[in-house]
Amino acid sequence: MHEPTWQLNRTAPGFTIVPGTVTRRNDLLQYDTIIVGAGIVGAAACRELLRRRPGSRVLIIDKEKSPGRHQTGHNSGVVHAGVYYEPGSLKARFCRRGVSATAEFCREHSLPFERTGKLLVATNDAELSRLQALFERCQQNGLRPEMLDIGTMLEIEPRITGTGGFLVRETAITDYPAICRSLLDEAGQRGAEVRLGEEVIALSESADGVEVTSTARGYSARTLLVCGGLAADRLAQMQGLDISFRIIPYRGEYYRLHPRLHGLIKHLVYPVPDPTLPFLGVHLTLMTDGSISVGPNAVQGWKREGYGKFNFSLKDSSNMLAFPGFWKASMRHLAAGAREYRDSLWKRGYLKRVQKYCPEILLNDLLPHPAGIRAQAVLSDGTMVHDFLLESTSRSLHVCNAPSPAATSAIPIAEHICAILLEKL
Repeated sequence: MHEPTWQLNRTAPGFTIVPGTVTRRNDLLQYDTIIVGAGIVGAAACRELLRRRPGSRVLIIDKEKSPGRHQTGHNSGVVHAGVYYEPGSLKARFCRRGVSATAEFCREHSLPFERTGKLLVATNDAELSRLQALFERCQQNGLRPEMLDIGTMLEIEPRITGTGGFLVRETAITDYPAICRSLLDEAGQRGAEVRLGEEVIALSESADGVEVTSTARGYSARTLLVCGGLAADRLAQMQGLDISFRIIPYRGEYYRLHPRLHGLIKHLVYPVPDPTLPFLGVHLTLMTDGSISVGPNAVQGWKREGYGKFNFSLKDSSNMLAFPGFWKASMRHLAAGAREYRDSLWKRGYLKRVQKYCPEILLNDLLPHPAGIRAQAVLSDGTMVHDFLLESTSRSLHVCNAPSPAATSAIPIAEHICAILLEKL
């Protein structure tokens, strides 16, 4: 018995509604692969599966009514070049490939992509030492950074001050939500079924395949891919995986500069980050609409999807507080966490961070801008997972840690995980 397949949310912008057929067995709709999560990684994987195996029955399902609602839709839009990542790591490898893959995809689909370049600026002697280490890491990762003296730095960015810096020309900006929609649109044209507004409430695996139960109905498939982002640990536990990590949310607060400062910079401008933390510091980012954002900081979140200034979830907070790794990580970074909280509550403290390298910005120039949430995997010993993290079973693959630069790296990540999935098929 067959029934037509349609997108659940037919009014979602950027999609093509594709009629097709799926098999019904034991009252479950049957697929070759089910993908949970319609963020940019899940969308890229959906497209890649159908490129490699045309005609496959693929379902992508998400609890939200539109795709890319969380990490994909709440970031600065930077196409990272691969400055910070451990040489040889998945992040370093996929980020480098992701820059060219993202550029090519944007050209093919007439999406914004501008190679702005990134200027990293040191403002004291300690930062100069770390700047040199970052410069060498760039070279190890296959980049060609340009070390600048103060005079040259002032020539290319006359309104930025510092004691030294280097330029990475490969860095760019784009519109990741638009990329996500285009990836899903292309997947739909290749026959994928996209069901939005359905939350997964049960996952089970047997020797023959997997079963997925949503708030709407049940499904079965030969393989399962989970790109759960902020819910990655919960979905893994739902399936019964024995995991040693939990997702800890860190809220990144942004401001948007007053329009009087449009044209302030020609490149993205970043401070030298603290190497003990996975955060890059408060930076200036050119946006595709011509505006400039400031941020983010990194404040402990108490609600996984809490984008407001003050938010709290009893479930999220109690689960986090019950995890030993949360306390160990918090104590390890206690001083840094306290500074983040202080500057979140005290706008002048936040301002001082950016005034270190751009004193022209004033308090009234910092206008409201949406926040983001970083889904950071933390191990039970308090270690923050710095690389992408995958967990696999005989029939499933879970993308457990995919923070920045996952958006930049989405297409090569998809190639990697689809190769693993196809081996299971």
